[in-house]
Amino acid sequence: MNASPTSSLRAPGSSACRPADSVFADRADAGRQLAARLTSLRSSDPVVVGLPRGGVPVASEVARALHAPLDVIVVRKLGLPIAPEVAMGAIGEDGVRVLNDDIVRQVGVSAGKLRTVEYRERAELEAREALYRGGRRRLDLTGRVVIIVDDGIATGATARVACQVARQRGAARVVMAAPVMPPDADLRMGADEIVLVIQPPQFWAVGAHYRDFTPTTDTEVVALLAAGPVSSPGAGPTAR
Repeated sequence: MNASPTSSLRAPGSSACRPADSVFADRADAGRQLAARLTSLRSSDPVVVGLPRGGVPVASEVARALHAPLDVIVVRKLGLPIAPEVAMGAIGEDGVRVLNDDIVRQVGVSAGKLRTVEYRERAELEAREALYRGGRRRLDLTGRVVIIVDDGIATGATARVACQVARQRGAARVVMAAPVMPPDADLRMGADEIVLVIQPPQFWAVGAHYRDFTPTTDTEVVALLAAGPVSSPGAGPTAR
């Protein structure tokens, strides 16, 4: 699989999926393994942002290893009205939205139903953004190398939204990083580089590659963000 012209993909040299490297103990373990593939970025004074909820424990380990500040970019999947688990798109902070036009067209989702789903998810996104930051200013991404971290990439919809949010906030370089991604995922995410730990030829679900994939709670996200650094040399926190 080749990356898009605007992105490069950094993944294991072999596509073979061995038991020793295809299963993560938990999100913290996945974060440490992912951090080991990102050490070359430490000198660039990056900002690490996690995608709540599951991406934040992974991002916390990456931020710790790179001595980088930690923040979030809140995103929400737009599920089909008839099958909410199937993404027809995603939304992010700052009003960003991406749609899978093929799915919307094939399923016949009306403009009214799309608005209803987006309105509901936008309200949830704003509530979570306020909860997670707890009144703290979000980090200024202007001119920074931004590493966006999730616990895995399935369709790439939320990753694409997060990359757009980072671009809108002035990121100079966007790196999308995740422990695992399927070989047929859409690489048109808007990232300059995609960094993975594994890319198994047989991909069933993100959680299948973890021994412990217990859902991350809002309380855990808040605690990790509160414990993490809110600034670093060159970071300029700014109000929303």
